Amino acid sequence: MDNTIKTNDTQYCLQVKNLKKYFTIGKTFFGTPNQFLKAVDDVSFDIEKGTTLGLVGESGCGKTTVGRSILRLHEITDGQIIFNGVDITKLKHEELRRLRPKMQLIFQDPYSSLSPRMNVGEIIGEAVKAHRIVPRSEYKDYVLGVMQNCGLRPQYFDRYPHEFSGGQRQRICIARALALKPEFIVCDEPVSALDVSIQAQIINLLKDLQDQYKFSYLFISHDLSVVEYISHKVGVMYLGNIVEMGTKEQIFKNPMHPYTKALLSAVPVPDPTVKMNRIILQGDLPSPANPPKGCKFCTRCPNCMDICKEVLPVYKEYEKGHKVACHLYPQD
Repeated sequence: MDNTIKTNDTQYCLQVKNLKKYFTIGKTFFGTPNQFLKAVDDVSFDIEKGTTLGLVGESGCGKTTVGRSILRLHEITDGQIIFNGVDITKLKHEELRRLRPKMQLIFQDPYSSLSPRMNVGEIIGEAVKAHRIVPRSEYKDYVLGVMQNCGLRPQYFDRYPHEFSGGQRQRICIARALALKPEFIVCDEPVSALDVSIQAQIINLLKDLQDQYKFSYLFISHDLSVVEYISHKVGVMYLGNIVEMGTKEQIFKNPMHPYTKALLSAVPVPDPTVKMNRIILQGDLPSPANPPKGCKFCTRCPNCMDICKEVLPVYKEYEKGHKVACHLYPQD
């Protein structure tokens, strides 16, 4: 029985609607779950084909869980994930396996995400064989072509991961994802473990590959300067929720949420004559297992009002494409 739901929104590569992922952290005497950690709590966004959505926020806000839930590495609690017009949340094992090549993941740490027992050719080509991307007779030439597109020399084919630098290892990870001819790639902080000069090379490689193959990216990062460079749209997450979403220009030139303003104030400016107006957040970060009753940011917000402690703000659009959840703006 086909459980997929087809839509007509062909401009979107990915549509996430009311996504929730709760982890059980407590059970009753009889084993019934009664306490949950709300890692992702009602998150929605769209990614147009050939574009990049940057997802930013502090550690523990749920960014990586969003990416892994979209790829069905976590079974979601509720919501819809629509990929190329098809709802993939109900797909069974074999249907999901056929979809896997189209949705790939680049891990944060290139050191731990590569098997030390496999050479570069095997690492990149393992899934190519499993999914029969090309005939066996064309296998090596295909893998070498993918390596060349990612800036890896042909003589690296028989070498092992320990023989490479961090930047080269991340190129191997990108080549592994690229080899399956994906349409959507989750980049989970792909440059955070690399030197600054190498970060620029990897980011430029990702942009060049997107221009060439029209990939769509979900780019997860702490580094707002990197997000500004690579993204078309930006979403700001706090404690499992998206608190602000807009185009790159809207978020960086006209931030509306106090949390977004605090994050942007921490970005260093490469000019010693510019005075930094750093916003220092006071108060404690709430537990995602026991968040505040109203706005989750109220315990640290410099603009907190009484209503913020009691009523959850509405996540609504204030200008085209620019959505915010904050009581500082009209809630009607």
